[in-house]
Amino acid sequence: MRILHTSDWHLGQHFMGKSRETEHRLFIQWLLNTINDHQIDAVLIAGDIFDTGTPPSYARRLYNQFIVDLQATCCRQLIVVGGNHDSVATLNESKDLLACLNAHVIGGVLEKVEDQIILLDDKKGQPEAVVCAIPYIRPRDVLQSQAGDSETDKQLALQNAIADHYKAAFDLASEHSLPVIATGHLTTVGGQLTESVREIYIGTLSAFPVSAFPAADYIALGHLHRAQTVSGQDHIRYSGSPIPLSFDEISSQKQVVLVDINKDRAIDITELPVPLFRPLKTIKGELSAIEQQLKTLETSSDLTPWLEVVIETENYISDLQEQISSLIADLPVEVLRVRRHKEKSTTSLTREENETLDELDINDVFLKRLFEEGLESETDSSLTSAFNEILESINEESQAEDKEVIV
Repeated sequence: MRILHTSDWHLGQHFMGKSRETEHRLFIQWLLNTINDHQIDAVLIAGDIFDTGTPPSYARRLYNQFIVDLQATCCRQLIVVGGNHDSVATLNESKDLLACLNAHVIGGVLEKVEDQIILLDDKKGQPEAVVCAIPYIRPRDVLQSQAGDSETDKQLALQNAIADHYKAAFDLASEHSLPVIATGHLTTVGGQLTESVREIYIGTLSAFPVSAFPAADYIALGHLHRAQTVSGQDHIRYSGSPIPLSFDEISSQKQVVLVDINKDRAIDITELPVPLFRPLKTIKGELSAIEQQLKTLETSSDLTPWLEVVIETENYISDLQEQISSLIADLPVEVLRVRRHKEKSTTSLTREENETLDELDINDVFLKRLFEEGLESETDSSLTSAFNEILESINEESQAEDKEVIV
C-alpha cells in the first residue's frame, strides 16, 4: 500500500498582507497529479489544513474542492487530523458529508478512542494498514489540572496523559494485526523550528519526548514547517509545509513523503520534492551590496518573487524605504519587508533593533518584554507558562464566538 504524508497547508494564510491563494492552488493541482503519477492509495494530512480557526471562504473552497477532485484520481482514502491552527468546530462541521467521499476528518480528540482507529484498504478493498488518527491534543482533552501542582508536575502529568492516549490508540490498532501508522501534531524534543511556526504550549508541555511514542511502523507528524526526521529515526517524520511560510524557510526543500508499506511491515520511504511556485528571498548587506544583488536577481518565475531586504548598517537611514523602492522600480519583484539589522551584544544574546510591531507576533512581544525584566529563570518559566495558558484560553474563546456568529 502506498501512502502520501503531508501537513501544514495553512490555507488562507496572509503573508505580510499578501494572499497565498495562487500558490496553494498550484500546489493542490501538483499534488493531485502526483497522486496519480505515483498511484497513491491514501493521503494523510497531519494538521493545520487552515491557517486560522475561521478561514476565509476561498480557503474552504480549496479544501472542499481538493476532496472532490481527489475522487477523480486513483486515491480513494483521505485522513485529515486537526492542528493547533485549526478549529475543531470548523473541521467537524462538514465531516459527515465528507465521509461520503471516503474522507475521514478527526478535528479533535474524540470521546471514544476507537473512533480514531481507521482501516486503510488496498486496491482490492482488503485491509492493508491501520491508522491511529491523533490530532493536536489540547490540555482539556486528556487532563484535569490539579491545584498546587508544580510546573514540573504539570509537565510530567500532561506528557504521561498524551503518551497514554497514544498507547490506548496503538493497542486498539494492534488488534488488527496490520502495520500501524500514527499521526500527530505537536513539537517533539529536538525539532527544528522556523519563524512561521506558532510554538505549541500544551499546558506546560513545550516538547514531547520521542521515547513516549508507541512502536508504530510509521509516525506522520505535523506542526514543524521544515521537513525532518525525528531523533534520527527514519520512520518518525515531519513532512513540513508544502510552501515556504516565512523567509527563513526558503533554504530548505519543500516536500511530501511517500510511504510504501505492506502486511509484513516492510517499509520504504521516499521524499518527493514540491516545486517552488513563488520565490521568496532574503537579501542582506550594505545598501551598495543590496543594489548589486538586485541587479543579478533571478526573476524567471511565473509568479512575482517576494523579497525581504535587510540593511546591515550602524547608521540610521531616514529614507530607507524610498531608496529600496527606487532600486526595484524597473524590476519584476515585490519587496514585502525592509528592515535595518544592527547587532548588539548583551550577555551573548544577539538582538535586532528598530523592529516594528508588524514584524512581531504576540509571543515575540511578550518574550522580548520578559527578557528586558532580567528575571530569574524559574520566574521566567512560570510567567511564560501562565501567558501561554491565557493565550490559549483567549484563542479558544475567540474561535467559539466566531463559530456562534457563523451559525
